[in-house]
Amino acid sequence: MAIYEKLSSELLTVDITDHIATVTLNRAEKRNALDENMVELLNQVFGGLPKSNARVVVLAAAGDHFSAGLDLVEHYQKDRDAAEFMRICLAWHEAFNKMEYAGLPIIAALKGAVVGGGLELAAAAHIRVADQSTYFALPEGQRGVFTGGGATIRVADLIGKARMIDMMLTGRIYKGQEAMDIGLCQYLVDTSSSLDKALSLAETIAKNPPLSNFAISSAISHISNLPAIHASYAEAFIAGVVNTQPAARELLAGFANKTAARTKPVD
Repeated sequence: MAIYEKLSSELLTVDITDHIATVTLNRAEKRNALDENMVELLNQVFGGLPKSNARVVVLAAAGDHFSAGLDLVEHYQKDRDAAEFMRICLAWHEAFNKMEYAGLPIIAALKGAVVGGGLELAAAAHIRVADQSTYFALPEGQRGVFTGGGATIRVADLIGKARMIDMMLTGRIYKGQEAMDIGLCQYLVDTSSSLDKALSLAETIAKNPPLSNFAISSAISHISNLPAIHASYAEAFIAGVVNTQPAARELLAGFANKTAARTKPVD
């Protein structure tokens, strides 16, 4: 049985076609809120997908919303103590670190609510595509809670510390062009769905040499965490490995022979 067949469940489905893995959050009746089971499934899926034949991942969602974040009803009902909730947060970090650092490019197809932990999940993807229904929020201040799934790392990196603090304190909501302008998403679709655009991007990325995709989607995050002197060495080392791979030589041959397409804007 293929690894992705073992990973699929009612709450989180996985399909791999033509080297593109589509992972779908399937808890629409709860606006795809993340409870303990969902986070454990994310851990399993993103730990297993690098062992599959997938070259790129599209993270999608059933229903009208990407994810409303932490399942606050479950959190309230379980009445966890500090140590228990810290372990929950560490499980979120484990899953999201696998997403960011495992070497598979991940494109998040966003719609509706991308709120709280849902924004933390989206921020762990490498590319985010929003549609006109998508809105981003961190309403932790109004809920009496604090981010625990990496927002202070990834969301602050995307939009800056000041904007993130404002979102948490005031409940400010971003959507549309404003959300893209501040860095919450890289693409905003008007007429097509975010999933269609994400799949189109995935088709392009899947054509890249896997080693190049691995380096781009994992090394940049690692390097950004290093002091400049170590980052420059790491970048040079990775470039030495990636830029001399046989697949790169084949692609460069087309460039040298003037048979490859040149990089230029589309009219």
